[in-house]
Amino acid sequence: MAEAKGAPVAASAIAAFIKDAMMAVGMPDADAAKVAELMLEADLAGADAHGVFRLPQYVRRIKAGGVNPKATIKVEKTAPATAVVDGDNGMGHLVMQRAADTAIALAKDTGVAWVGARRSNHAGAAGTYAAMALPHNMVGIYSAVANANHMPAWGAAESLLSTNPIAVAVPAGEEAPVVLDIATTVVSYGTVKAYKLQGKEMPEGWMVSAKDGKPITDSGKIAEGLLMPIGGHKGSGLALVLGLLAGVLNGAAFGREVVDFNADDESECNTGHFIIALDISRFIPLDVFKAQMDRQLRDLKASKVLPGFDAIRLPGEQRRTRRAERLSKGVPVFPEVVAQLDKLAGELKIKPLER
Repeated sequence: MAEAKGAPVAASAIAAFIKDAMMAVGMPDADAAKVAELMLEADLAGADAHGVFRLPQYVRRIKAGGVNPKATIKVEKTAPATAVVDGDNGMGHLVMQRAADTAIALAKDTGVAWVGARRSNHAGAAGTYAAMALPHNMVGIYSAVANANHMPAWGAAESLLSTNPIAVAVPAGEEAPVVLDIATTVVSYGTVKAYKLQGKEMPEGWMVSAKDGKPITDSGKIAEGLLMPIGGHKGSGLALVLGLLAGVLNGAAFGREVVDFNADDESECNTGHFIIALDISRFIPLDVFKAQMDRQLRDLKASKVLPGFDAIRLPGEQRRTRRAERLSKGVPVFPEVVAQLDKLAGELKIKPLER
């Protein structure tokens, strides 16, 4: 998604506003602070459709009973390297923080760990959770069943697959860690929603009509469309297997069971996720790995560019630069989102977003 255009807002102000909003709808102080921290991470990384942009929707679902603001999250260790987290229908951010912490702790003992989650909710940007492994010198891999079906199986006219994201984080030495965070559709539905909010026309190739298969570029008609997978049938297949591993394997929703949280504020979503943590030192000395990573990444960036390109950009490189810049200069928030947050502040009787 193109970066939000608007006056920069201090990161601390965004976090404070999110925390106030979460507490206003009944979330305990510590949980509200953690949700604010993780939502802010999406904004800092540049995932503008997954941070504070989502707050009005989260609040609406909590108020309607669709999300439990006082969830008791439980972890069942099923073997030395595996566990399942029951989110008690809590905020997905809190569920995945617990799942990531569990995977990292298990991987310190076993070298690799796979943790699944059920009865969760939308958790924001996938890369946030994969990247939790980086400070522990581990590789993180994350996926989830997205919270609405917007993609058909290849060749079908009915959406029974989601934008199921995949995120992988790999540490480096002096170079930025590689953090790949992609939807299995050409574009995430959050980006499409942001275009609709701003009244912007979408590029051709993002969506097609469910009626005749023709391209949809009018963002006001996204309800009539199907999101297109990356790489044609390959993206559709990738969304399928990720959905099976995050949904069916965990006893979570998949296919017709998926609740469209854009249209239904009251139903429990039973969102499924999984996260894998891999201890690099079990395969190769850490210093050797990081030196090799730096060499390989520098080789890639130094390669000759095609006409029309000015540089080689690797996943995670801009993420690190953008995060530092937004921490120091503020997070750009487009005016339409600011207006929604001001309205939310009035409804919840909390202080408006400071800017």
